[in-house]
Amino acid sequence: MSDIIDETLANHNKTPEAAPEAGAFGRAVNAVGVLFAIGILASAALLMYEVVLRYAFNAPTKWVHETVVFLSAIAFVYGGLYAAAIDKHIRVVIFYDRMSEGLRRLFDVGISVICLVASVFFAWAAWLSVKRAAWTPQGEFRLETSGSAWNPAYPGLLKIFLLVILILLAIQFAIFTVNYLRKKAD
Repeated sequence: MSDIIDETLANHNKTPEAAPEAGAFGRAVNAVGVLFAIGILASAALLMYEVVLRYAFNAPTKWVHETVVFLSAIAFVYGGLYAAAIDKHIRVVIFYDRMSEGLRRLFDVGISVICLVASVFFAWAAWLSVKRAAWTPQGEFRLETSGSAWNPAYPGLLKIFLLVILILLAIQFAIFTVNYLRKKAD
């Protein structure tokens, strides 16, 4: 019993690695993920800072809440790309795990193609949003702002970030598709 517990704890504490089929691109996505994890820690620290300033010194900030929301949002968006790179996206394992290697390979190719197409469509939709958030109707570059007292350009930046991540996600699924097609069926 203690062996099972030790193995479970050892596996729980391991940093997930990119799936072999994700290639060098997936390994890079995995490595950059640490920056977004640090962003979550920074968000927690900023919230503690805000609580101390607000309740101990009666001096709340204008910027902490929006910064925490922005850092959390970009970490969440990056999480989709990260989950794809480490091959931990949603899959119905009750069927998938019972398939032969050859059939599993076909499903991997099909899933990757569908995800690639979906990512491209979502990137196109994100582009339409970025056009409105980054340029005025006259064509002048101006990022959309929050409209708050501090008024940062976080909404515009987040929309641009989402577009970039969706493009990268499409690239990741294209890499998966190619590598699954190259994989020999057993």
